[in-house]
Amino acid sequence: MKAIRLECRAVTKRFASRQRGADPIVAVRDLNFTIADGEVVSLIGPSGCGKSTLLNMGSGLDPASEGQVLVDGEVVTKPNEHVAFMLQKDLLLPWRTIRENVEFGLEIRGRPARERRATALELLRKCRLPDFADHYPHQLSGGMRQRAALARTLAVDPAVLLMDEPFSALDAQTKMVLQYDLSRTLADTGKTALFVTHDLVEAISLSDRVLVMSQRPGRIIEEIVVDIPDRDNCMERRKSPKIGPYVARLMELLHIDDQLH
Repeated sequence: MKAIRLECRAVTKRFASRQRGADPIVAVRDLNFTIADGEVVSLIGPSGCGKSTLLNMGSGLDPASEGQVLVDGEVVTKPNEHVAFMLQKDLLLPWRTIRENVEFGLEIRGRPARERRATALELLRKCRLPDFADHYPHQLSGGMRQRAALARTLAVDPAVLLMDEPFSALDAQTKMVLQYDLSRTLADTGKTALFVTHDLVEAISLSDRVLVMSQRPGRIIEEIVVDIPDRDNCMERRKSPKIGPYVARLMELLHIDDQLH
């Protein structure tokens, strides 16, 4: 049995209302799930249902109001080196080269310069950016910048990757290429990942399981196990005739057809 990397135990998150005297806003309520070592799990749900809030709690940026979030069996109370967070924006530092950006987390941790450089160059090779190590972020396309951001995320060798719609701002073709890169990279490294997306095909093609959340306050209303081969190659999954029924079920759970009438 694989070790549990990420776990939520009866997690509820409340935020104070901006209206004086109003009740607190409950973002998520009573979330319970686990993610095992090497698993990739996608989280989908309506806008505002608390998906990003959940990632913030998992990364230690925001505490749970009730319950516990655990990484490798330890309660998350603050940011820690076991978790890396990749956002919608690449947030590369414009004054540093791409290699120096990838090295940044290792530099903060005090790793030797030779080790930082070797790690960064190897990851840039895996992310198909070996010829751009000495370029600056403004010299790269959006897709290339996201590849660099992925390399930076992997450089600190986290136990868990939290990813908040990292490809949502990209055009369709570039997005598919980066999805392929991510699926191969996660398979090659054996990393555990929780991936937030609004793209239903992306969720199915990248994941071992998909967790579906309700309207706010967000709850897990269904867990879908993706029984399609080739999780390490999302392009092959996209071609599978099995993907249609999964997408149809997600549309049903999210009431997408109802919103069109």
